[in-house]
Amino acid sequence: MSPRDTATLAGGCFWCLEAVFQDLRGVEQVRPGYAGGHVPNPSYEEVCTGTTGHAEAVQIVFDPAVVSYRDLLRVFFTIHDPTTRDRQGADVGPQYRSAIFYHSAEQRAVAAEVIAEVAKVWDDPIVTEIAPLERFYPAEEYHRDYYRRHPEQGYCRLVIAPKVAKVRKEYLDKLKPGVQP
Repeated sequence: MSPRDTATLAGGCFWCLEAVFQDLRGVEQVRPGYAGGHVPNPSYEEVCTGTTGHAEAVQIVFDPAVVSYRDLLRVFFTIHDPTTRDRQGADVGPQYRSAIFYHSAEQRAVAAEVIAEVAKVWDDPIVTEIAPLERFYPAEEYHRDYYRRHPEQGYCRLVIAPKVAKVRKEYLDKLKPGVQP
């Protein structure tokens, strides 16, 4: 059994990130939560005020022998706009910022390399924050598996489903068995 690693990423609504990463081979767990802030144990309502400093984030436990951290970051950059500060679509505020919270010096270096790589495809500068993970607070239970539990909900159909479909099409070779493109 190979060792597991953890990635913590923020790129808008954590429901979108969770739904996409759950489909990838080598990803064993995806937990929505909050990172990068200064208030201990924040609630969703507090984070939504934009005053806690936290971003909606996901923590991904993965097997690096199956999916690399670099590949996770490449997927991350295909499902959100890393050029808009504190916003993803209609979601506005610092809680929706683009951020990579690294767990090691190696992750920090890989994040910088991938940002340099993807910067070539964007017209505007990348504003994704790269910061050490100080603390991750899991989100409330009702946020977990949100897309799987509420696929008919408007936000899920209009915002999350297209991102899931895009990744399923572009990363067909990285999907878990049984996941349909």
